[in-house]
Formats: sequence, structure tokens, C-alpha cells
Amino acid sequence: MFGLMNGLRARPVRAPESGISRRKSIWERTHLDPWLLLLLVILLTVGLGVLYSASGQRIEVVMAQATRFVVAFVIMLALAQLPPATLMRWALLLYAVGLLMLVAVELVGDVGMGARRWLVIPGVIRFQPSELMKLVMPLMLAAWLSRRELPPRWKDLLVCAVLLGLPVVLIAKQPDLGTSLLVACAGVFVVLLAGLSWRFILFLSVAAASALPLLWMNLHNYQRQRVLTFLNPESDPLGAGWNIIQSTTAIGSGGLWGKGWLQGTQSQLEFLPERHTDFIVAVLGEEFGLVGMLLILLLYLLIVLRGLWLAMASHDTFGRLLGGSIILTFFIYVFVNVGMVSGILPVVGVPLPLVSYGGTSSVTLLAGFGILMSIHGHRRLLPR
Repeated sequence: MFGLMNGLRARPVRAPESGISRRKSIWERTHLDPWLLLLLVILLTVGLGVLYSASGQRIEVVMAQATRFVVAFVIMLALAQLPPATLMRWALLLYAVGLLMLVAVELVGDVGMGARRWLVIPGVIRFQPSELMKLVMPLMLAAWLSRRELPPRWKDLLVCAVLLGLPVVLIAKQPDLGTSLLVACAGVFVVLLAGLSWRFILFLSVAAASALPLLWMNLHNYQRQRVLTFLNPESDPLGAGWNIIQSTTAIGSGGLWGKGWLQGTQSQLEFLPERHTDFIVAVLGEEFGLVGMLLILLLYLLIVLRGLWLAMASHDTFGRLLGGSIILTFFIYVFVNVGMVSGILPVVGVPLPLVSYGGTSSVTLLAGFGILMSIHGHRRLLPR
């Protein structure tokens, strides 16, 4: 796939012999992709329906989420109009601002649920700067690598490691292991798409595996407990294992067709924790069954495939690297959330994208799709 992303070249488009230029469609003028837009609207609509049930049929929660979606949608449409060259010029400034905000979180950030992750402007906004780094990080690395000879050399990879390591360490200290892993994935995808030999990838894999004992020693106690609970949730069924036991029970009780919308027992009777945020997949599985789960996963798959096509159709290195990283990180979002709720991955606090309740993450995700559509909509025609 990496070779295909790097080797793809645009086919020349010849002007009509009559010399009359074709009138641009509304999608070309607005730099939007209608198919991706349609898939996102379907996903957002499904998300609001599931959220209504998961929140205990609280319409105010759904309206708050819908308001966030509208704001995020406006930001997505605005970013789609912004040429990628402009984003490339702003990359270093945005990265520096993002780092400063992460440092500000460490010094004066707001504490919630035992973690210091938010910056608060009283009476205006409360947001997580770490969410913004999911976009700023691949933007910075794509801008850096696109100006250099590819595949990247050792000194370029060293610079990438430093640029990636600073925000990841700051986010992990909040502590927010889930977001730090997503930011790391976003950066690593850029480097992989830039072209690395399999020998180097194997070397990095062995080095990462060797560092696991060091990582384990530096985890917080609750993070270690999550890993141990993943390995044996029955060891503490009323404590640390409660979440995963209840989520798998809810998914399994849905059977093939589910119990019906608003009819879930685990969720409606509040056995299922965090049911409108991290564990909303369990609500979907209980009420819509295996069929509903497969349909939502198919919708996510179509979004990922369309996003990859848009990234591959880019006519410059920066667009391919940034677009590819954005859509692959979106895939990791889905994979990790579904994996942890179904018990095949440890719980790391990653929401189901555009379905779970949340503000900053929704804005970040739709902003990423806006950048992706901008990359495709502003692509330049290259000669053969």
C-alpha cells in the first residue's frame, strides 16, 4: 500500500478540442466529496439515535451533541476551502501553539476524574488541547517530510522522532494513554507512508517490543490494572472487571437482531458504565444485535475506503502523507474502541468516533475530514 501511495500519479486531462471549458459542479466549486459527505451524515444521524438510547432518553444530551456536530460540520466545510499549501505553511506555527497549550495544561489545566487534561476559558469554552494534536502532529510531519528526499534518511527520522515524542510524552503525563497512543499512531503513519524498508520496520518493531518492560514500569497503577483486568476480568468482577464484563454481556445478549431500540436491559437499567461515551458500542450491540454491529462497521469501512481513495488521488507528497495518516488514524479509533468494548483489547478510554458523546473529539475528527476533502478538491493536474 505504501508503494502505491507514493507511486501514484495523476492521469492527464485534456481540454476539449472545442476550447469550451466545462462548467464546474457545486462539489468542485466547494471542494467537497459528495460520497464522503453522505457517509458522514448517515453516521452522525445513526450516532444521535444511539446516543438518545444510551443517555437514558435524555433529549438535552442529544441536542448538545447535535449542536457540537453543527459547529464541527461548519469547521469541516471551512477547512475544505483552505488550500493544502496554506496548511503546509502553518504547520510549524500550529505545532508550536499545540505544544504551548500542552505545557499550559501541565501547569494550569483543569482537573477532571483524576486527570489534568483540559484548558478552561471561563464562560467561553473547555477543551482538550491533546485532541488538536491528532491533526497537528501528522500535519507537521507531513510538511517536514514532503520537503525532503524520500524514503527518509536517518537524520530525518531522528527529527521526526523528536517532533513526535514531545507531545506524546506531555499527553501521557496528563495522564491520557489513549490519546497519546492515537497521536503517536498519527505520526507513525506519516513516516510509514513516506516509505520505509521492511528491515527498518522490523528493527523498530523489535525495539518497541524490547521497551515494553520499561513502559510497564512507568504506567500508572490504574493503567496496569486495566491490562491485568483485560487478561482476566473475572479476577475482580465487582471492581476493575465490572466494565468489560457488563459490556460483553450486553453485546452477547443482543443476539442476531438485538432487543430493539430503547429496549436494552443492561444499558437502560444502568448496569453498563460509561454507556454514552466509551462503551456506546455495547448499547448498539444489545439493541441492534450482530446485524446492527455489522452494519455500523460496514459504514465505517466505507468511510475508510473512500478516505484512502481521496488520499491516494492526491497529486503531491504532502497531500498523500497527510490524507493517508488522517484516515488511517480514524480507522485506529474504530478498531481500538470496538476491540476494548468487546474484550479483545485493554480499556484505554478511546470513544467510538462520531457516535460517542463528546465535543472536542467530534470537532477534531470532522476537521480532519475537511482537510482530507481539501487535499482532494485542490489537487493540481500534473503532466504525464
